[in-house]
Amino acid sequence: MNDFGIINAPAPARLSVGIVSAGRVGTALGVALERVGHVVGSCAAVSDASKARARTRLPDSRVLPVDEVAAHCDLLILAVPDTELDGLVRGLAATGTVRPGTIVVHTSGAHGVGVLAPLTEHGVTPLAIHPAMTFTGHDEDTVHLGSACFGITAADEIGYAIAQSLVLEIGGEPVRVTEEMRPLYHAALAHGSNHLVTLVSDAVEVLRVALGGQELLGQQLVDTEPGGVAERVIRPLLTAALDNVLRRGPAALTGPVARGDASAVATHLRVLEDVDPRIAAGYRALSLRSAERAGANPQLMEILEGTGHGE
Repeated sequence: MNDFGIINAPAPARLSVGIVSAGRVGTALGVALERVGHVVGSCAAVSDASKARARTRLPDSRVLPVDEVAAHCDLLILAVPDTELDGLVRGLAATGTVRPGTIVVHTSGAHGVGVLAPLTEHGVTPLAIHPAMTFTGHDEDTVHLGSACFGITAADEIGYAIAQSLVLEIGGEPVRVTEEMRPLYHAALAHGSNHLVTLVSDAVEVLRVALGGQELLGQQLVDTEPGGVAERVIRPLLTAALDNVLRRGPAALTGPVARGDASAVATHLRVLEDVDPRIAAGYRALSLRSAERAGANPQLMEILEGTGHGE
């Protein structure tokens, strides 16, 4: 009890952590856990890039083979690509290297705890803890974890309590995702984040064409390097649009589709076709979905569906 008469909650138990492998996600979580007092004793790293990442980001951790990492930890984090997770789990179960009572966490968004069943049969506590965040492999990854939500799935309420505690401890926000909803959860995140990268990349490519060769005296040339003039032009617009839709929902939609301006959309399709037909096809598909949400007029819908005469 402290001086104000409040009973102090016990500090979370310090855990010995093992990480497979030292990729972008694994090292970011390792650094975050070490900052709150856990000890990343070892990690697995095969490629030169992952070995370098382990040395740089987790310098006090030993780089060991997977079975040795798994055998000597209280918390085992499996931060491997989705396609490798099932095989890794089955291999660990077959060798019997993971001790009963070990907390085994995987970071896949697509899977729940079912994929950990071979290890669960050996008495581990299975958890799926997925950070809804993109990772670059640099120090800012750990900072971003502090503002991220984590999709957590567990086999029982005890597991959910452990997962929630781990996420809260590193500053994240835990969100419960049921086993059967894991694929849908992952699809939503992939649709929003991965396709956003493609959309913005296409927009920047077209903007470079539109702006190139028109630079003012002394102005930076429009080139193909990231962070240039095109990116500076579109960044404030993209930032405002993202903020608006997250705060206001579909009502944030603006532009020619929202206005039902069939002529402007037809012109866009024509000039984009001249730059790259693939970009024009992407514009058409997204405009059609936007038009459906906005309840656009029949003329615009005909153009987007390719049945009108205004193109």
